[in-house]
Amino acid sequence: VRLTSGCSAALVSREGLALTNQHCVLNCAQALSSPQHDYVGEGFLTEAKSEERLCPGLQAEVLVAIADATGPIFAASHGKTGAAFVLAREEAIAKAERSLCGRDPRLRCQVISFFGGAELKVYAFRRFDDVRLVFAPEFATAFFGGDADNFTFPRFDLDCAFLRLYDHGRPAATPSPLAWSRRLLSAGEAVFVSGNPGLTERGDTLAELEAARDVVLPAAERDHEAARARLAAFAATGPENRRLAAERLFDEENALKVIRGRRAALADPAFMAARRAEEEALRARVAADPKLAAETGDPWAQIAAGQKARVGDEAAWRALEYEAGGGSQLFAWARALVRAAAERARPSVQRLPEFADSRLDIIAKQVTDPRPAPAALETVLLASWLERARQDLGADSAAVATLLGGETPDALARRLASASRLADPAFRRALLSGGWPAIAASEDPMIAFVVRTDPLARAARSAYEDEVVGPDQRGQALIARARFAVGGGAVYPDATFTPRLSWGRVAGWEKGASTVAPFTTLAGLFARVDGADPLPARWLGAKGDLDLSTVFDFVTTNDIAGGSSGSPVVDARGELIGTAFDGNEASIAGDFAYEAAANRTVAVSTAAISEALAKVYRRSALLAELAGK
Repeated sequence: VRLTSGCSAALVSREGLALTNQHCVLNCAQALSSPQHDYVGEGFLTEAKSEERLCPGLQAEVLVAIADATGPIFAASHGKTGAAFVLAREEAIAKAERSLCGRDPRLRCQVISFFGGAELKVYAFRRFDDVRLVFAPEFATAFFGGDADNFTFPRFDLDCAFLRLYDHGRPAATPSPLAWSRRLLSAGEAVFVSGNPGLTERGDTLAELEAARDVVLPAAERDHEAARARLAAFAATGPENRRLAAERLFDEENALKVIRGRRAALADPAFMAARRAEEEALRARVAADPKLAAETGDPWAQIAAGQKARVGDEAAWRALEYEAGGGSQLFAWARALVRAAAERARPSVQRLPEFADSRLDIIAKQVTDPRPAPAALETVLLASWLERARQDLGADSAAVATLLGGETPDALARRLASASRLADPAFRRALLSGGWPAIAASEDPMIAFVVRTDPLARAARSAYEDEVVGPDQRGQALIARARFAVGGGAVYPDATFTPRLSWGRVAGWEKGASTVAPFTTLAGLFARVDGADPLPARWLGAKGDLDLSTVFDFVTTNDIAGGSSGSPVVDARGELIGTAFDGNEASIAGDFAYEAAANRTVAVSTAAISEALAKVYRRSALLAELAGK
């Protein structure tokens, strides 16, 4: 299962029950919470299906078909340039999607690009827009050890959750679930992980890696540090604000660990030297074949020119487009409404890709589903973003003058957050259905703000796509074809948030002079409990009932990436033995290269989940469903 929250899941019953990670449903649990019920801190437990609650904005998708579209799309755009090339390509993509999905409202088709555009496939997904939360443990249990343990091992985290897919108001019929296993794992045994890794950059050129090291990642680290500082200060002002900020703080701290790990990998001279040698070897093999050299040209120089342009384009693109709003829900709604109104007036092939016909149902769900947007938190998020934008773009720049309109970041953030009516789902639905006339007539301050500033964002996006993304995509396609020509079919495509299967084995690794064992147990969890890492009372009370020898978390050699969270871990018999929820420190560099000696997937075992459901949470109905009863 692919979740539009950016995670994966596994179907585990015939009635739409899906296993994923607790951190993958944090946004849902936060949206369902209130000052009276903190489902992030206290967990979310249900006794019956009638208690399962809709996750706002969440959609689940299951891949059902794949068709090759490379030939028709290439043929449609062959010999064309500029706008004619773009239009012909988009028309061919739309046709390919229609040919596989037809008019079936249950399906969503998406053209997926592989090898920098050298191959194009149409994926058909069976979509479920009614996804409900069934079970999630307490945050302290799912993220035991906190940020200090993130991307490490040994781990003692029950990072699991259950969702249910519904179809026309009833649990969806899912006749082929994975078989749930509670057996003891063995070191060295074969395991398979199937999920939706979101992004890897293993085909990046040296110029791209250097730009990431010197420009992109430092800017991202500054942004996330500033956001975390604001959120931490807000959380320190009281219990309710701490509850409101919990999910965002988790996201910021996780992002910072990833960014710093990537920077460390790219700062390693040995790693960069190895990538330089690989690139030089490929270029030499291309140059040695006159025909291939003529067909390939010099895409490395083309990409390098784009990365040079990135230095000038990055700040505006990040501030005005990529990081715009700073995570504000009100801003996200306003931008989606304003852009949807403008884009729907155009033919699908001429729209921004996220507003193509195949995506409109997701946009509508994300905009109209009820979700809280507390003004206090919104103010913090908006103010943090506006302050960073002023610093990055220059306080005296024309862009900042338009963005702030003469107000300070804090004053503008307070006004937008407190006066906007966008927290009302009925108001959002009316704007969505009313199209551009409703948007133009709206006096809502957040809508007016986005209408006023969106030309800035679109201009920054257009410049970035023309000067950075375009040269990169064209160059990567040529390099991919060259790799095919000299290396055959052995090249593995970068991740695209579509299903991949990784094979590996249960195994620890050597760390310095010591060996990291592949398993932890429930006994190890209780041995770790102290004042800094407490366990909820229900766990302490159940200690005497638990089989403390049960394998809790384990590591494998499987190659995964962000987006794989919630992926099923399956044994050689095809039975579910765990769900992947993290990687170790070495896995962070897996975006750029997989290193088998130390890169590890971290998973929580189904045996531990079963033990907790039975003896800590007393979820007998859920256990019976997992057993197929």
